[in-house]
Amino acid sequence: MMSQPLAERLRPKTLDDYIGQKHLVGQGAVLRKMIDAGRIPSFILWGPPGVGKTTLAQIIANKLDAPFYTLSAISSGVKDVRDVIEKAKSNRFFNTVSPILFIDEIHRFSKSQQDSLLNAVETGVVTLIGATTENPSFEVIRPLLSRCQVYVLKSLDKNDLLTLLHNAIAEDVVLKEKNIKLTETDAMLRYSGGDARKLLNILELVVAAEESDDIEILDAKVVERLQENPAAYDKGGEMHYDIISAFIKSIRGSDPDGAIYWLARMVAGGEDPEFIARRLVISASEDIGLANPNALLLANACFDALKKIGWPEGRIILAETTVYLACSPKSNSAYMAINDALELVNRTGNLPVPLHLRNAPTKLMAELDYGKEYKYAHDYENHFVKQEYLPKEILNERLWKGQENPAEHKLIEQMRHLWGDRF
Repeated sequence: MMSQPLAERLRPKTLDDYIGQKHLVGQGAVLRKMIDAGRIPSFILWGPPGVGKTTLAQIIANKLDAPFYTLSAISSGVKDVRDVIEKAKSNRFFNTVSPILFIDEIHRFSKSQQDSLLNAVETGVVTLIGATTENPSFEVIRPLLSRCQVYVLKSLDKNDLLTLLHNAIAEDVVLKEKNIKLTETDAMLRYSGGDARKLLNILELVVAAEESDDIEILDAKVVERLQENPAAYDKGGEMHYDIISAFIKSIRGSDPDGAIYWLARMVAGGEDPEFIARRLVISASEDIGLANPNALLLANACFDALKKIGWPEGRIILAETTVYLACSPKSNSAYMAINDALELVNRTGNLPVPLHLRNAPTKLMAELDYGKEYKYAHDYENHFVKQEYLPKEILNERLWKGQENPAEHKLIEQMRHLWGDRF
């Protein structure tokens, strides 16, 4: 027990002890209801590291009293998948809960490995729980994804992390024997980045460096310990996420030197080139956007070229795109517009489509005035005519707000020319 890492010693055994993800497993939440009912579908848990994906899978298996098999996508091949499926078949009894197959880092499974799962998932031989830090839409084959629910896990918030720290000090078999005082916690929370495992690794590192059992946690002490031993709080390769974060923030901050440095760190560290290319496509839309629409074209071309050219020459393509994006003017107006629009939809619900914007493919629909008052823009001067395109309940809402850069200034001027004071 003593030789286990703190994070492993504190791994919760029940949903009542599980910290975070209340939107999924809190009282009355969607996944909690299914677990309590004793039946769950195959699903994929998508979220950052250290938020409880593996723990949640184990808790579910214990709660349902189901056989539990686990595979790591890093070390398992197609044969391992087939062997586990055969074991699951032999463990499956009439009218009992399906064995659970948990696959960690399922995004690293090849297409053939994922294909080998399909029949077992479809026929209920196993209930699949996959865990991934990558967008399943990119990494999981469509036939398998269509057979699984996807649940998004969130980084733990400050209250969750503080609860975890206090629980560790009060309940851990080793730490509770010491007199630990949490005087300052900002540094630990900042370095953890919402990752429970990283937070507990930091706590364990700081405590282990103390000679006395009377220990006061101070921000300066935490920073000092981590500077002395920077790898100690990066168990399991979580630095991968810190570096990609630094890379994207350098691009967003228009610093090509910083961006190319972090790119070099990833290249030297053996990062998956396609992972980097995907982040460049996202950055081109989220951070550069309408200030330079060519950025998205170049980022997409980078992704395609990388697949054709391969490695190591692909690093040059990544470098060109990185520098271009970092040097481009920045705008997040499209990113903000879709976020505001989604918030508006959540707030107002399914408002009816105005009659004049509806399609009228049948006689009955035409008799009901579907599309009757619609004005075809191309029939008017300059291919524009004023009419309403939003439901009447939200006519005055403004969602896209152009930002101050040359490209969007032209768009704003065009909209003001057409719509007047609305823009």
